Amino acid sequence: MTKVAGRTAFITGGGSGVALGQAKVFAAAGCKVAIADIRQDHLDEAMEYFAGTDAEVMAVKLDITDRAAYAAAADLVEAKLGPVELLFNTAGVSIFGPLQKATYDDWDWQLDVNLKGVINGIQTFVPRMIERGKGGHIVNTASMSAFVALKGTGIYCTSKMAIRGLSECLALDLADEGIGVSMLCPGAVNTNIHEAVLTRPAHLQNTGYYGADPEVFAHLKRVISVGMEPETLARYVLEGVEADQLYILPYPEFRGTLEDIHERVMAALAKPEDDPEYEKRVAYGVPGGQKKETV
Repeated sequence: MTKVAGRTAFITGGGSGVALGQAKVFAAAGCKVAIADIRQDHLDEAMEYFAGTDAEVMAVKLDITDRAAYAAAADLVEAKLGPVELLFNTAGVSIFGPLQKATYDDWDWQLDVNLKGVINGIQTFVPRMIERGKGGHIVNTASMSAFVALKGTGIYCTSKMAIRGLSECLALDLADEGIGVSMLCPGAVNTNIHEAVLTRPAHLQNTGYYGADPEVFAHLKRVISVGMEPETLARYVLEGVEADQLYILPYPEFRGTLEDIHERVMAALAKPEDDPEYEKRVAYGVPGGQKKETV
């Protein structure tokens, strides 16, 4: 079981939405919290909330795609709040449309933030956690898109399925270091993630989709307005971290979809009796076989 009280948490995207919900819940649970966000207005609004509490919270303006800035932010936070032992790779962006209309900029923007931003967090903090030898926990926010492909979500889905593989492997690699790993997979959340296009960098503006279109924003907001509240979602995260859960999946409406996906996968998977070389591979200990060997 992971104890969170008294530990320092670093939360990306912490100025709003899912990440701000995490900041509120983990601060209330006794954590010292650093909220990192690319938008100063979101940081200011978040700090106004915390000014009315007794929580120890600091704000850091950060572009998570900037590795040098990430390292500098880590140094700043640890100098003020102490060693970061809880890392929340929560910041993310989205834009939707058919893959055949995507530009390289559409790909680069989402992968830079949703995948490389998570990698930057891991590369920044995991070596520090290991060197200190006091354990910790990492929460990578993916999405139900880590399991479920939907039309028009190709780039986003690619980034989130990558987070699934990264998280599952990271959990295996860090098991002996006393560092837990969780993957949070939200469905609909009542946030303003549709405004993410406002943070799109100038050099990645060529798009095959949409920009800051009020009508598109209004439509996307209507879709997610019935979603789970960020603080409700964050309470599931707190429970998952404390219980060292790899998967945090608090959306029962996806149960039937996931059962169907896995049923189709198992139906497509070859059976041992139909493969004359199966026994040889198992005996040799190839991946997927019964013999477990490290490399």
